[in-house]
Amino acid sequence: MKATVLIIGFVYPEPNSSAAGTRMLQLINFFNDQNYTIVFATTCKKSHNAFDLESLNVQVVDIILNDSSFDIFAQDLNPHIVLFDRFMSEEQFGWRIVENCPNALRILDTEDLHFVRKTRSLSLNSHEICLDDFMSNEITKREIASLYRCDLSLIISECEFEILVDTFKVDSNLLLYLPFMIDANHNLEINRFKSFDDRTDFVSIGNFLHSPNLDAVSYLKKDIWPSIKSCLPEANLHIYGAYDTQAVRSMHNIKDGFLVHGFVEDAFEVVNSARVLLAPLRFGSGLKGKLVQAMQCGTPSVMSTIAAEGMFGSLQPNGFIENDSNLYIEKCIDLYSTESVWNDFQNKGFRVLELRFNKEELYLKLIDRIKLLTTTINSHRSSNFIGQLLAYHQFQSTKYMSRWIEEKKRLK
Repeated sequence: MKATVLIIGFVYPEPNSSAAGTRMLQLINFFNDQNYTIVFATTCKKSHNAFDLESLNVQVVDIILNDSSFDIFAQDLNPHIVLFDRFMSEEQFGWRIVENCPNALRILDTEDLHFVRKTRSLSLNSHEICLDDFMSNEITKREIASLYRCDLSLIISECEFEILVDTFKVDSNLLLYLPFMIDANHNLEINRFKSFDDRTDFVSIGNFLHSPNLDAVSYLKKDIWPSIKSCLPEANLHIYGAYDTQAVRSMHNIKDGFLVHGFVEDAFEVVNSARVLLAPLRFGSGLKGKLVQAMQCGTPSVMSTIAAEGMFGSLQPNGFIENDSNLYIEKCIDLYSTESVWNDFQNKGFRVLELRFNKEELYLKLIDRIKLLTTTINSHRSSNFIGQLLAYHQFQSTKYMSRWIEEKKRLK
């Protein structure tokens, strides 16, 4: 009998819109490759950008928040593994899984650490909050509590792994560093990249529902692009991203070469056509899918420290890393204009993909950890007293609040 994994999604995966969507699709492919039966359950309505999960033999189920119908569904399914796609999903349904599927292995995919991104956003807009003042927002407490309540949390960035272990003293046995899982043999982009001479223009890409991307485009428009355009008058900057707003579209200016296109079906095609990718993110967390796409397409990048964080380890990056706006502009012009520099960074990107995001090696890590936890789950949970404590208090608060909401709805 095939084992079953239940994925509880806060949203539908949208791999063409966000790195989070790509990440979830990689995890679904992992469980498919391990011959699991996969059920994806969500309270979210399906958007027009949502991936067709049924095409991967994934059963999709609509579930209701604060409703005991989920309890019956979970009991009937009786999954071997439950994967939460964000800590908010665990907050909403984790206690119900504990109650109705106590033997299921509970895994949290953090996507990125939301509290890191939130803290950095607050720091950018306030002189009173420093970059690593993670206690400045309540999301920190909520997210770390969720980590403790789960048997395993997947951490996409080495930097975030270190923050959890070094700053918050989270037991590393509760964590697994698992970055993007890239199939080296499926790099069709390697076989179709365009050369330096066949490429033109700059590109920036990112979902506009993600506030770091929106801030980066505004920063490009105001502080970065005018100077680049004055030095490279023939060049244009193409802006792509799902869920663009009127404010974003109003930045479009043909004369200035600042071209806002909105959503694009094939991100690889537009990145492959550009000579340089720009990622001057001023806050954020996790790994940046746009940089992985750029490396897969052989497109060097000019990026900020925040954008590059956790991406390269001890290896050389696939482009320049710079935070000062004036130096950033200089690096953009240099990379765009110098073929030898461009080719060198392209090759460095290939090496990063090969050594840091190898799907086969990362699959083995996840397989081994799941096997270990499956055979030692009782002792694993017994040693996690903080998790037991937080789960107990969640039962006393979240559980009964949910029951009260359900009863209130019933009486209407």
